[in-house]
Amino acid sequence: MTRMDRWAPAGDRHWRGSARLAATCALVFWALSLLLDWDAGTLTLPRALLWLTLSATVLAVLLPPRVTAGPGWLAVRTPWRRHVVRTDALVAVRQYGTVCVHLVLCDTHGGRLELDPRVLAANPLIWHELDTGVHRSVERGTLRQGADILDRLGHRIDDETTRAVLRASGLS
Repeated sequence: MTRMDRWAPAGDRHWRGSARLAATCALVFWALSLLLDWDAGTLTLPRALLWLTLSATVLAVLLPPRVTAGPGWLAVRTPWRRHVVRTDALVAVRQYGTVCVHLVLCDTHGGRLELDPRVLAANPLIWHELDTGVHRSVERGTLRQGADILDRLGHRIDDETTRAVLRASGLS
């Protein structure tokens, strides 16, 4: 779990697979739409362009945000924007939702991003970068709201990791 270059950003290990699945779904939707339209004898150039546009929309909806982290920063890239926060200058961390939980992180520079905590649980390097930045924010006194949320999340991630190690070693 070590990175070769200390300054290289940590990325979501599962993003490529999820992006590949989203692209496959969009491609299958486009192919089936064209096939059904061609079989019905109603396929024209405008309709083919319509199916292509709808397939691109399916891709944009299914494509997961790409999460990366480095020393002192965390970034979430969506198909439309890139949101970055300074983890060493966080002001607030909020948790929203009960079924579909997401975190909102805000920094002193006005940066704000939303993040699915499952990404942090699945990627220890991203979690480490965030946790290190949070500790710096607490030391500097900028983090005024939400440190307890990240503590609970950290304990949950540690518990899940411990269970996975025990399961893999055959001790549980």
